[in-house]
Amino acid sequence: MTTLKEKTAKGLFWGAMNNGTQQIIGLIFGIILGRLLSPSDYGMMAMIVVFSLIANAIQNSGFGVALTNIKDARHEDYNSVFWFNITMAVLLYILLFFLAPLIAGYYHIAELVPLSRYAFLSFIFAALGLVQNTYLFKHFKAKEQAKAAGMAVLLSSITGAGMAFYGFGYWALATQNNLYVLLNTLFVWYYSPWRPTTSGITLEPVRRMFGFSSKVLLTAIMTHVNNNVLNILLGRYFSAHDTGNYNQAYQWNLKCFTLVSNMMGQVAHPVLVDLKDDAERQLNAFRKMMRLVAFISFPLLLGFGMVSTEFIVLAIGEKWLVSATYLKVLCYAGSVIPLATLLSNMIISKGRSDIYFWCTFGLGVIQIIAMVAIWPYGIRRMVVAHTLLSIAWVFLWHYFTRRLTGYSLLSFLKDTLPFALSSWAVMALTHLLTASISSLWLLLATRVLLSALLYYLVMRVAGAEILRECQRFIASKLFKK
Repeated sequence: MTTLKEKTAKGLFWGAMNNGTQQIIGLIFGIILGRLLSPSDYGMMAMIVVFSLIANAIQNSGFGVALTNIKDARHEDYNSVFWFNITMAVLLYILLFFLAPLIAGYYHIAELVPLSRYAFLSFIFAALGLVQNTYLFKHFKAKEQAKAAGMAVLLSSITGAGMAFYGFGYWALATQNNLYVLLNTLFVWYYSPWRPTTSGITLEPVRRMFGFSSKVLLTAIMTHVNNNVLNILLGRYFSAHDTGNYNQAYQWNLKCFTLVSNMMGQVAHPVLVDLKDDAERQLNAFRKMMRLVAFISFPLLLGFGMVSTEFIVLAIGEKWLVSATYLKVLCYAGSVIPLATLLSNMIISKGRSDIYFWCTFGLGVIQIIAMVAIWPYGIRRMVVAHTLLSIAWVFLWHYFTRRLTGYSLLSFLKDTLPFALSSWAVMALTHLLTASISSLWLLLATRVLLSALLYYLVMRVAGAEILRECQRFIASKLFKK
């Protein structure tokens, strides 16, 4: 019988494979699309993406998380959520279809009406696959999720790039997203053994889960608003071109920190739920996850920030140079977001969706007030304020985690601060040693290789246990008979 430790290790491996594959494909096609499309094309999609995300959150109503929190979910539980989701998805699409002119009116761009109606189809496709995805997630089927997502992102990216090449502009981005969601849904249906039934449908399981899931729903809505508040406000107060420049930086930062967050997300929530009856084991497992996240997140994001200018100019051209200045700042926020995500997973595993909601809601309110107050001073100051708030809020997430688990601030700092300081020192030294290199290609390559080598050496000299565990795990996979 497979142990929880083996399930966790496999989940982390396939989570890394899944996200690594998606990010590599995303990197390649992000470069292609960045060269083919204009900042205004990206800006058009950035203005409406939050509406689709909120609608998607409403139609699944947090039931994916609620199902995961049930240790022994029955067919009736899955079936009730499935049919509820489908019904909600259709009703919400109809509502948003007729609200599209109001959305376009907010931004004063008439072209957003047909674009919105087309882009919002994605959450109907997502509704069809939510329960299947949850089943795979809950049963540690990370390998199957990796295959589904990998094939979906490859095929949708090829389609989007082809449409961009033939001049479809922002329609290429909308199609790419719709097709990714649709294909991923089809593939998870293929890999999941669970199937809905039309007999004996009851809403009782939905009603039973709603107290918990409604708070997750409201939190998801606020999370999407928090993540996209600059896109929303920039589209209103600035041009589509300005919004596109920020969104390009946001998307590259997102690719980096979700690589870490999603890798850990494949296992963190189900593992913590599985261990919730053994507080000591749960906390020990949680601290090991925290060290792993910090070990990867800080060098990855701070390193990406260091090479942001060279990367942006070489990858997608000088027309995006303004994005590089935003990306350099956003990467500081990106480095701590995986920590905040893991802390929130612990809170959810304790069944405290109320804390999860109020913590996220508070960030959203403060962030909106701050951004509305700051916008007359320019986009860069808005980005700096957003970053500082993201860093500060990690400590609020920790405060509530400590209250629920006894995870002290000193323990949190011991688990994360050495990796943060080491990464910052390595990047600062690398920047200093390479500052005289004039060739952008040579500068990018030298900084990446030198910073990776220096970070590895620092971890070796410091005797980081997490480095040894990663090496042992990789060796066991490479040399397994």
